[in-house]
Amino acid sequence: MIKKIGIIIVVIFMFTIIEAVLTTNKEEKSKEFISEEEAANEGQAVVSLVFELAEKGQVINVPFIVGETDTEQLYELWGVPDESSNLSNDIYDTYLSRNATVGHHSGTVFDIRTNSTYIQEVQLEDIHSVAGEPDIIRSYQDEGKEETILVYEILPNIQLKWILPKPTENDPNPNVHHISVYTDLKEVDSTVTTSPVDSMSLEEKVGQMIFGGIEGVELSEKSREMIREDKVGGIIFFKDNLVNANQIVTLLNSIKAENMQQQYPLFLGIDQEGGRVTRIPELNNLPTNKQIGKKDNPALAFQLGELLGKQLNAFGFNLDFAPVLDVDSNPNNPVIGDRSFGSDPKLVSELGISTMKGLQSENVISVIKHFPGHGDTEVDSHIELPIVSKNMKELQALEFIPFQNALKSGADVVMIGHILLPEIDANKPSSISNVVITKILREQLKYEGVVMTDDMTMKAILDNYEIGEAAVEAVKAGNDIVLIAHDYEKVQRAIQAILEAVQNEEIKVEQIDRSVERILQLKEKYQLSNDQLSSINVNELNNLAEELTNNILK
Repeated sequence: MIKKIGIIIVVIFMFTIIEAVLTTNKEEKSKEFISEEEAANEGQAVVSLVFELAEKGQVINVPFIVGETDTEQLYELWGVPDESSNLSNDIYDTYLSRNATVGHHSGTVFDIRTNSTYIQEVQLEDIHSVAGEPDIIRSYQDEGKEETILVYEILPNIQLKWILPKPTENDPNPNVHHISVYTDLKEVDSTVTTSPVDSMSLEEKVGQMIFGGIEGVELSEKSREMIREDKVGGIIFFKDNLVNANQIVTLLNSIKAENMQQQYPLFLGIDQEGGRVTRIPELNNLPTNKQIGKKDNPALAFQLGELLGKQLNAFGFNLDFAPVLDVDSNPNNPVIGDRSFGSDPKLVSELGISTMKGLQSENVISVIKHFPGHGDTEVDSHIELPIVSKNMKELQALEFIPFQNALKSGADVVMIGHILLPEIDANKPSSISNVVITKILREQLKYEGVVMTDDMTMKAILDNYEIGEAAVEAVKAGNDIVLIAHDYEKVQRAIQAILEAVQNEEIKVEQIDRSVERILQLKEKYQLSNDQLSSINVNELNNLAEELTNNILK
């Protein structure tokens, strides 16, 4: 990383010199008459420089390289863009003061565009004089204007595009509007052939996008069918499924054994937050997040996450629906309360991220929740749909802060709560809102990881939507995973509805593929497996819990 930044600094220095030379030449020539020949020579010099830089994947005055620069470097050097847009999951960030737009996909820059003054002084004949005829000529209609795109194949995986008005009788030699240096990310690494998603059936893909719940304390025939036939991607467990240590290990081992014939291991998730939301029996209670918040000690929060990770690992789970990043801003909130670290968003942010990091340190997937923020609600979404009447500015000043910081700190999964925000989307709850998930979380906050719904069998959803309809709306909104925690028939209905929506082209296959790629990448990152557990040491876990509790409460 340090080496890459060093290279970028050198590139910036080089561009600064180039700009100084060009500026000096212009200042000198502005003092006297410039002949047509001299003007042409200057334009041709810029064209030559553009081609030279394009061979390196660069453009004038932009210190990034297509296929190599990542978004971390982009935002570290240039900060937040002035404008941002999404095109088929490719994100384009525009920096107006730099006369540049940078396109990136899955964290890697693939397209760099500039309309700097140097570029816009180049004319069509300058390009032809230096480079000859292009490999491809395209036409494009933009806001009623006809444009010509000259495409030059610089290298097997790099194209240089000159975009300018279409030549006319009145203007046969138009000036260039902007250029683009582009690479196809699929061709950057010749060792990468196809994605695992390419070999999956549509049914297998949709199955991966479902997180289902099971009934009972042992593997039932319905649960076997959900794993074997529906090929779900994950299973959530509740207190009703868990009796004691031996039973839990036996249940999870039987689920893993049933999944042996499937291509990918399962997410095995549980709400193990500490405090009053604790699912695993025989373990000593841990302090609430509110008690940890009063200590205002990130080290203790990290130890909490670390211990939660040890607990889940010991029993065979691999995903924790924690930590809660909601800000406890409403004393009448019936569902968050002491599950929050406090009423200060900066405190919630710091301690929540520390807990998340503690979980990750034990190789347990952390799910931050409940975006866009469940702290200022007065009803429980298990019972009815909460309403938060805040505008974007108000949300950015409070609710978004912990989530935004966690995204920058490597959040694995974001869970979307069931909350109606009339000022943001008056028609749909956040969990099925394209505005909240795609426009805000993906495009504005730049999150590229896994997004999942809260449980879709809560009354906040089922009182207003049929489960199949809700599942389709959730996927259309941008969720990668739909959580259906209860009732196998609802799992089946949701899967069938999503399949029908894809077949009817209500949902694009490309969107399904992107979601499944994110899911499989996360499973690979944490090396999930169907390995069996043999024994568990509950006493050791309880001793660690007692020690941490004493440190927090003393």
